[in-house]
Amino acid sequence: MQDIVKCTVVGISLFATSMVAVAETNFSAKADISLFPISTYASGVFDDGAAEIAAYDSRRKRLYVTNANANSVDVISIRNVFKPRLRFTIDLSPYGAGVNSVAVKDGIVAVAVEAETAQDPGSVVFFNRRGRFINSVEVGALPDMLTFTPDGSKLVVANEGEPDDDYVIDPEGSISIINLAGGVKNITSADVTEAGFTAFNGMNLEPVRVFGPNATVAQDLEPEYITVSSDSSTAWVTLQENNAIAIVDLYASTVTDIVPLGTKNYDVIQNAIDASDRDGEINITTWPVVGMYQPDAIASYEVDGETYLLIANEGDARDYDGFSEEARVKDVGEDFIVDPYAYPDINTLADDAALGRLKITTATGDTDGDGDIDVIHAYGGRSFSILNSAGEMIYDSGSDFERLIAKLNPDNFNSTNDENGSFDNRSDDKGVEPEGITVGKIGDDYYAFIGLERHGGIMVYNVTNPIAPQFVQFFNNRDFNGNAEAGTAGDLGPEGLLFIEANESPIRRPLLVVTNEVSGTTTIYSIFRKPGFFH
Repeated sequence: MQDIVKCTVVGISLFATSMVAVAETNFSAKADISLFPISTYASGVFDDGAAEIAAYDSRRKRLYVTNANANSVDVISIRNVFKPRLRFTIDLSPYGAGVNSVAVKDGIVAVAVEAETAQDPGSVVFFNRRGRFINSVEVGALPDMLTFTPDGSKLVVANEGEPDDDYVIDPEGSISIINLAGGVKNITSADVTEAGFTAFNGMNLEPVRVFGPNATVAQDLEPEYITVSSDSSTAWVTLQENNAIAIVDLYASTVTDIVPLGTKNYDVIQNAIDASDRDGEINITTWPVVGMYQPDAIASYEVDGETYLLIANEGDARDYDGFSEEARVKDVGEDFIVDPYAYPDINTLADDAALGRLKITTATGDTDGDGDIDVIHAYGGRSFSILNSAGEMIYDSGSDFERLIAKLNPDNFNSTNDENGSFDNRSDDKGVEPEGITVGKIGDDYYAFIGLERHGGIMVYNVTNPIAPQFVQFFNNRDFNGNAEAGTAGDLGPEGLLFIEANESPIRRPLLVVTNEVSGTTTIYSIFRKPGFFH
């Protein structure tokens, strides 16, 4: 208990620092909860995906964590939450080339596994909580994420369907819906329905980004992450590269809509960014470009009977040997041209200390179809957003994340995640790169937890009022004085976030579990109702 109390004092200190920084940047902080790390399980594997996605079995108090390095699921007991320990591993090599996701419900463990050739159909493999094989079924190409519906009647799988590196074979993206009504051991291919996108082939979906060479709409759309409504009737699926959300009717097993997310204007002060890694300073300012939100993770919650969606706006480019959309602004005149009327000062903007280093797309931005770029598009929104159930954006956190990091940790602003001493390294890419997101209810309030893949750390917002979220805390369990490869730099590259309710927690207190892809660590945070105190 002594160690816990000692660490609690540290938690109070960090939170107080956060509060000062927030005041300086005119954020409104609602200091009613506080994160505090209480334990970490370390795989000992650096920068090879040894901890990516976690699922929780509340009965046995176990975490099931995907380990891409070993193509396995590591089963970690947290019955003693202060000393997590590896109980056993589930070997996925008999079922495919790579584990991508795991979900647990009512003692059933479902795992998404890609095929030896990623463009071939993948598999969902079912185990019991002891890791014993029950059944497997074929799904679409590259199953990237899966989740049980809240009522347990279905399993929903996002099949990303990425092309091969030559961009010759491009499988269709889809959402597999597996009917579990007859019991997992009785599942056959007849229980799997593919909710695909072929009905949209030939349609002009602009501004949805459909741009892969020779690709149909169904081939081009790449499902990434799923959230399901509380009544198990509807799924919302991020289409990251396409900068869109798909809405799926789970009763009819049909994609009913594809909603474009639009762009974010970086030429207004509330959305200002640091766009250069070569200017030697923090320079959060406005620029005449837009960002594509391109969310990775998505979560949902209900307020007053209405469903709201939370998205983490990471950004992603298609960059293959056979096709790449990626360029830098300074490549103007070589890889692309811009409209001289839209950008009369392009030569100045193309300087490395201005926009020159910013990574952009050459695939979109020609708004009038004349062959030049009229609006420069960059990757990601560097933020989190809230959408209504129709996919319409009602809130975005703007430039909050970069401004917070600039105040809280200026010496390591926009660092990368695999080495320390990397100040400003990611400014020309996608900034702090929000990737994972989850939501939890504590008392009467809802909280969003957002993982920053590159800089590290967790942003916490009270989202009870979806149109006016309030910043609560930033906590980073990273040691910027440590050595990343030696394993002394703490948590690096938060990938998956999992909220555990108090009534399912081993300590009857809500927990947040964060799996860190680069450091290969799984860290458990306790969530306190008041900053830094046990009560």
